[in-house]
Amino acid sequence: MNWIKELDNINKVVSEEFASIPDEVLNKKPGSEKWSVSENFQHIMKVNNSYFPLFEKLKKGNFQAPFIAKIPFFSKLFGNMIFQSVSDGGKKKVKTFPAWQPEPVFYDNTISDFLQHQILLAEKIKEMEPFTAKKVIIHSPVNKLIVYSLDQAIDIIIAHEWRHLDQAKQVLENSK
Repeated sequence: MNWIKELDNINKVVSEEFASIPDEVLNKKPGSEKWSVSENFQHIMKVNNSYFPLFEKLKKGNFQAPFIAKIPFFSKLFGNMIFQSVSDGGKKKVKTFPAWQPEPVFYDNTISDFLQHQILLAEKIKEMEPFTAKKVIIHSPVNKLIVYSLDQAIDIIIAHEWRHLDQAKQVLENSK
């Protein structure tokens, strides 16, 4: 998968479909248990940002993979399972970890903040290329016992963005 190209495609869709929508509409919740468009984008940024400290440790050479990372079966199992759960088109509702919940506040500049975030994410992904080539195994930012390859982590990040972009589109469509 060409990750940067995928990010560019996501950014294009976000710019075309959300950039002209006022924050009041983006922040409108479709229900008490459902996220607004802004909350979907905030969630994406929270998840992505949670990977950045792991990426920094890899760059600095001080990342310590947990013991379970040494067993290929687990990294393949967890990586495939998580990728499948985020790339199902949102058919199955999945509860997120508390650390990744969006804050229940009014967000200003959601789309411009998201697009700025995407620039940073693209830079971070480019910095990880030497490590993806080596098939480095990392752990989830929220659970050290969940391990998968770095390249699969980036696949998961991209699929996760598409999933929530689809959810945001659905929220917008249902609000009309």
